Amino acid sequence: MYVEEVDSTNNWLKAAVAEEAAWLGEERIPVVWTGFQTAGRGQAGNGWESEQGKNLLFSLLLRQPPVPVEKQFLISMLAAVALWDTVAEAIGKEGLTIKWPNDLYWGDKKLAGMLIENTLSGSGIAYSIIGIGLNINQEQWIGNAPNPVSMRLITGQDYSPEQVLTRYMTLLEAWLQRPQSEWRSAYMQHLYRREGWWRFVEREVSLTPTMNAQTTDGGFLARIEGITEQGELILKRENNETKIYHFKEIRYIL
Repeated sequence: MYVEEVDSTNNWLKAAVAEEAAWLGEERIPVVWTGFQTAGRGQAGNGWESEQGKNLLFSLLLRQPPVPVEKQFLISMLAAVALWDTVAEAIGKEGLTIKWPNDLYWGDKKLAGMLIENTLSGSGIAYSIIGIGLNINQEQWIGNAPNPVSMRLITGQDYSPEQVLTRYMTLLEAWLQRPQSEWRSAYMQHLYRREGWWRFVEREVSLTPTMNAQTTDGGFLARIEGITEQGELILKRENNETKIYHFKEIRYIL
């Protein structure tokens, strides 16, 4: 379903679920997309800037995803690898990666972000709402986004947001039919800075989600050892110390 303008596609879809909107029953994976969000949301309270009609902003509903609660990060992996495939078909694979936890990067620039909200029921996941903002045709940003890029800036071509969305939904459906071990394998294969030593900074996360996390040290060199089933990042430092980080407890130095 297309809506010309909303505050947030995730909010809009959550309201539709709460109201048991009739159109939700018309599709196996309902999706809403828009030309403009007045209050687009990213991870941990971050905003998402998008120029009117230039990009793909959408949210989809997965009912009872086949993932146990303790492994719900698999949903992030699923959504991210389907997006990687979609964009790789359009612009090529070179330089295209998934930055933990689920951003899409081209080189050291951010191409897409996700906000995934799971609703639990008993011991399972009742439904997941996956919100994605993909920079398609935008060329300038007026906010403080540090490193945005778009498909058009990469290739010089214009793209149809609707066509990109259609292809994404097709590839997501295909990935849903594949073993979950393949979701993880593909995610790790495409992971940003998967090989080598890179500089990271630990952060102290504020209890207020709208406040920026503050750095607690001057940074350190580490390499990625893996991702836990709960979606935590496993790093090994130069001194061979291994540490596990939750989202927003650590950031890359770009």
